Amino acid sequence: MNQYARLLIEAGPLAAFFIANSQAGIMIGTAVFMVAISISVLVSWRFERKVPVMPVVGAGFVLLFGGLTLWLQDDLFIKIKPTLVNLLFAAVLFAAHLTRRNVLKHVLGSVLNLSDAGWRTLAIRWAWFFLLLAALNEVVWRTMTTDAWVNFKVFGIMPLTLLFSALQAPLILRHQVPEEQPAEKSSSSAS
Repeated sequence: MNQYARLLIEAGPLAAFFIANSQAGIMIGTAVFMVAISISVLVSWRFERKVPVMPVVGAGFVLLFGGLTLWLQDDLFIKIKPTLVNLLFAAVLFAAHLTRRNVLKHVLGSVLNLSDAGWRTLAIRWAWFFLLLAALNEVVWRTMTTDAWVNFKVFGIMPLTLLFSALQAPLILRHQVPEEQPAEKSSSSAS
C-alpha cells in the first residue's frame, strides 16, 4: 500500500469525526468515528494482510472510550482518550528503553533499517513527543469548548505529528544502515 493510501486510511476516521461533529455534535461525531476507525483497520488489514499494531491499539481505545461516551452520554471519555493513548505509547517506549528492548524497531523495522543507537534515540524522542501530545490534549480539552477541542484534535495533533515525523529525517538518515546487497556470483569461464 502506498503512503498516500495509508495516510487516507489513517486520517479518514479523524476527518469523518470532524465533519460529523461539526454537523451533528459530539455524540454523533463519536459514533461516526467508531464506525470509521473500525472500517479503516479492516481496510488496512485487507490490503496489507497483517494487523497494524498502532492503528489497532488506537481503534481499541476509540471503541472503548467512544462506547463509554455514548453509553454514559458524557464526552469526557472521548476527550481523555488521546491523553491515555499517548501516555500508554510513551510508557511502553520508556519502559522498553529501560529494559534495553526496542519496541519501535519491532513496529517500524520493516520500513526503516537503522542502527541500534538510531532506534534508541528515535524511540526516546517519540516517547517524549507522546508525553507532549498528552499534556497538550489535557490543556485543550480542559480550557476550550468541545468544538475547539475537536478542531485541535484534527488540525493540531495531526500536523504536529507530521511535523515531528519530518523533523526526525536527519536522525534517520544519520543512523540508516544500508541494505545488504546479495553477493554477485562470479562466473568462471571454462576453457
